[in-house]
Amino acid sequence: MVAGKKHFIPLESDPVLFTELIHTLGVSSRLAFHDLLTLSPSDAELLAPVPRPALALILVIPAPDGYTERLAEEEKDVPVHDAKGDEEDAVFYEQTIGNACGLFATLHALSNGDARGFLDTAVDRYTDNPSEPNSHIARLVEHCAPLNRAQRIEALESDEQLEAAHASVASRGSTAPPEDITKHALFAYMTFVKSRKSGRLYQLEGCRKGPVDLGCVLSEDEDMLSEKALNAVRKFVEEAGKGIAFGYSAMALSVSPEERSDVLV
Repeated sequence: MVAGKKHFIPLESDPVLFTELIHTLGVSSRLAFHDLLTLSPSDAELLAPVPRPALALILVIPAPDGYTERLAEEEKDVPVHDAKGDEEDAVFYEQTIGNACGLFATLHALSNGDARGFLDTAVDRYTDNPSEPNSHIARLVEHCAPLNRAQRIEALESDEQLEAAHASVASRGSTAPPEDITKHALFAYMTFVKSRKSGRLYQLEGCRKGPVDLGCVLSEDEDMLSEKALNAVRKFVEEAGKGIAFGYSAMALSVSPEERSDVLV
């Protein structure tokens, strides 16, 4: 949805592809994306297949022509997010790469909440040293943390390894890549995360000016599939979507069941 000096092949909203992307970047195999069939906490049967704890949610909504302009109008009085390091309650990346909505949604999911603890436990696929303890994504997130808005934009736009990982996965979708990747995809990605610092719930979307505080605080043992989190996310989608979001698809970033003994559910 963003027009910039670079454009990527749009990433399909397939949890298998998203999981392949994060593992290619070196994220621990303990994390994976899973289809989320409901945002209603009362639909226990539909929520049951998703492993817990869920560390982030990604929603994909229709984004017709004018979507970005509508957001800009809504946020005309909102200051641009330029916090960094300890100033940030939620890590935010402004998207300037066209059609990289899925990638930025993934970066937001990995850079916030308990997902941060799974970034530096895997081998970096891009180094010659198989014993390298830190993954590329761990180094990227650490590098971006103290940077301001403009510096983060530059860091992400110039990251060739990030671009290569995205391209390798996006090109293997079930639909053929568009002939013209500069044309806007007609869908948008948004990420919902729990702050590591405060437990507050945020919506993150790279084409916005910054994180959106949903006015909800989760306790230490409440994950992103808790009743409080799902109710807040559903309310945001219904109010902010203005009718276009009811055709959403969703996925959850979760810890594998067999590997979650040290993580609270």
